[in-house]
Amino acid sequence: MIKKINYAVLMLILILVSCQEKEEKENNEARDVIAEVQEEYAPDSRVALFDVEAKKKGDSYILKGESNIPKAVEELQNRLKAENIQYKDSISILPDEKGLEGKTMGVVKISVANLRDEPKHSAQLVTQATMGMPLKVYKKEGGWYYVQTPDDYLAWVDYGGIENMTNEQLSEWKKAKKLIFTKAFGASYKEANSSSAVVGDLVAGDVLELLSEQNGFYEVRYPNQKKAFVRMSEARPYQDWLTSLEQDKESLVETSKELMGLPYLWGGTSPKGVDCSGFTKTVYFLNGMVLPRDASQQVHTGKLVDSTRNFENLVAGDLLFFGRPATDSTSERVVHVGMWIGNNKFIHSMGEVHISNFDTTATDFDEYNYNRYLRTKRLLNEKNNQIKYLSKEDIFTDNSSEKNTSE
Repeated sequence: MIKKINYAVLMLILILVSCQEKEEKENNEARDVIAEVQEEYAPDSRVALFDVEAKKKGDSYILKGESNIPKAVEELQNRLKAENIQYKDSISILPDEKGLEGKTMGVVKISVANLRDEPKHSAQLVTQATMGMPLKVYKKEGGWYYVQTPDDYLAWVDYGGIENMTNEQLSEWKKAKKLIFTKAFGASYKEANSSSAVVGDLVAGDVLELLSEQNGFYEVRYPNQKKAFVRMSEARPYQDWLTSLEQDKESLVETSKELMGLPYLWGGTSPKGVDCSGFTKTVYFLNGMVLPRDASQQVHTGKLVDSTRNFENLVAGDLLFFGRPATDSTSERVVHVGMWIGNNKFIHSMGEVHISNFDTTATDFDEYNYNRYLRTKRLLNEKNNQIKYLSKEDIFTDNSSEKNTSE
C-alpha cells in the first residue's frame, strides 16, 4: 500500500514539474527574441556560435550560454530592453581569455589536424586543417580546444594538433618568411639528406617557416620550433608560389587529376582523404582560393551557370551540385558536389576521387548523379565575400613584410 502511494506521489510530482516547464516555455518571451537574434547573426551554427537560452525566474529571466559574436549578445540585450523584458546576463563571451591564459590563437603543427564536432577522438570528423593554418581558439576542455578555421568552420582539435599562441606570437610567426609544400605526399628530414631520419610527414598545402637553403634542401621551422629539411623539388617559397599561380581552369583541372584515387573520407579536406566538398575545397585551396567547407555552403557562392542540365555553357572548374530539389512541402537539400573538367565529364570524391561522365550515350554514363543534379555555379574569378583569395588575405603571412623581405 505504501509503495502504491509513493508511486502515485512521484507521478503527481512529475506531472506538476512537466506542466510547469511547459508553461515556462509557452510564456517565455525572451526565447522569441533570442531566436530572432540567432537567425540574424548566427543562422548557420557551423560557422557562428550563439548558444543562448533564457530561464524564467519570477518576473525576470536568466540568460545562459555562450557566443563568439559580441555584437549578437549586445543586440539581444538591446532588444530585451526595448521590449521591457527584465533579465540577468550570464552569457559567456568567447574566447575564454582567462582559461586560455591569453593564447587565443593557434597554428596547426602537424601535417593534417583532425577537427571534430565534440571534444573526443570518437566524435565525428567534420573537417581538417593543414600545417601552418592559423586558428582562432575560443575555449579549452581537457586536452581539447574549440577553434575556428579561416573558412570560419567551428570544431574541436586535440592538443597534439596545434601550437597555442598569443596574438603577438601569431603576428611574429606570420611575419617570418614561409615555404609551402607542393607535392601530394612527402616528408621532412633531420638533415639536408633524404637518407637521414624523418622529422615528420607532409602533404600538399602545408606551410612552414623558411630559414635557408642547403644542398638542394630548404631548412624549415615548424610552428612548435622544430627544425627540419625539405627537398627543394617538393616545395616552394610561399610568396613565389603565390605569385606564380595562374588561377585558371587549366590549373584547377591539373590539380584535381593529381588527387585522382584519393579515398573518400567523411570530413576530409586534405590529401590524406577527402569527402565531396573537401575535394573541391582542396583543389581550389592548392590554387590559392579558400572556399566554404560544405557543399551546402559552397552552393551559395559564385555565379549560376546552369540549372536545366544544359552543360554546353560549363567551363572547367565550375562546380556541380547534387541532391534533392525543393517541393511544396520540403526544402532543397544539397548533398554532393563535383568539378567540371570538360568534354561532358566531372571529377568528384565518391568512394574515391574519380571522373564521371554526363554523356547520356556513353557506356560509363553516370545516371545516378545525372538524375540528382541541381545546378552549376562558377566560382573562378567571381567576386564573392565567401571566397577568400590567399593573394589578398593575410591568412598565413604578413604579405607586406614578406614582400619587403624578398626585395
